[in-house]
Amino acid sequence: MDTIKTNQALLKAVENNDKKQVFQLLNEGLDISLTDKTGRSLLMIAVQQNECSMVKELLAFGADVNQRDNTQLTPFICAAANGFDEIVREILKTGAADLASVNRFGGTALLPSSEKGYLKTVQLCLNAGVPVNHVNRLGWSALLEAVILGNGGFLYQDVIRELVQHQADSSQVDATGKNALDYAIEVGQDELMAILDKEETSEKNFTKIRNYLRSDELTKALTVLKTLDQSNLKVLYYLGYTYQRAKDYPKALEYYKKGWSKDDQFAFYVSNSYRMMGAIEQALQVYDQAIETDRSFFYRYHKSNFLRELGHHEDAVQLMDNLLADYPERVDFYFHKANSLRSLSRHQEAIEAMERAIQIEPGNPLFSEHRAQSIQLVKN
Repeated sequence: MDTIKTNQALLKAVENNDKKQVFQLLNEGLDISLTDKTGRSLLMIAVQQNECSMVKELLAFGADVNQRDNTQLTPFICAAANGFDEIVREILKTGAADLASVNRFGGTALLPSSEKGYLKTVQLCLNAGVPVNHVNRLGWSALLEAVILGNGGFLYQDVIRELVQHQADSSQVDATGKNALDYAIEVGQDELMAILDKEETSEKNFTKIRNYLRSDELTKALTVLKTLDQSNLKVLYYLGYTYQRAKDYPKALEYYKKGWSKDDQFAFYVSNSYRMMGAIEQALQVYDQAIETDRSFFYRYHKSNFLRELGHHEDAVQLMDNLLADYPERVDFYFHKANSLRSLSRHQEAIEAMERAIQIEPGNPLFSEHRAQSIQLVKN
């Protein structure tokens, strides 16, 4: 047997979602922990392609959900960071996920899912016991990320509500000395202030809807929603979200687009629906439309996240430069820029980005470590 050829055949079979070939090769004794040149395991490849059936196949063969690639990312954290909640659910079912494990930025599975507004993934992580008050190497908890990097809209209100209900500590401060409530007050987000202070006005129907959605009773949620005023923005949001969860993306888009005609926060929901459908160009176009009318950091930042996921690092760097022109003190923006520059082998520019972050926040070792890594890459 030519080991190199058979190993390559197995990697290719996973990439092509050829379950029959994968089953055959693994039954012949090939190594389930096999990796490609970037250190991605078979399971990681399947996770990144959001192929849940392939993930289940590999898990049945004992694939390691905590196996790290060359960037120190695990399949578990990767699934959560992309909002692949079906895969997160399957990984958690194994009971093997290291719930406290972190990525190279020091974030658990809960932090990127909270940052990006992946509500169901957040719920799964919280219910499984991922630590709610863990702080990453940028000094942020999941709650701080959701407040600082969210837009305070309906989706982020739900994420923050879940975190608070699971005893997220709203008094935790970051390197600037501010907590989640301070940030909410700073931008005048009254709804978030009420959630953080646990002083929300009771809304019986919406509480019932949220409970149904939390327990995956989508039909019951829709039954309640269809009795409510469909000109109400919150009703439109929950209708879109419920159909999105049901993978009825055309129906979700119908409601989200109605909301978008009245409120810019819905552009995020429209773009996410297109992303889940695999309609990448349409998702990017929606971001561009939103950026034209909303010059806050929100849509530019989340588009840059999406571009990095797609491997479009040149465009991501340009967007980070655009953001840094408006927010020159944001160390997290310099950090993301540096990571894209490293992916492009533009190591000297990555060093310069990290040096700027060090000037702003000299006490954070994350930036000096990444600067040192880039210096080593230049030497090599």
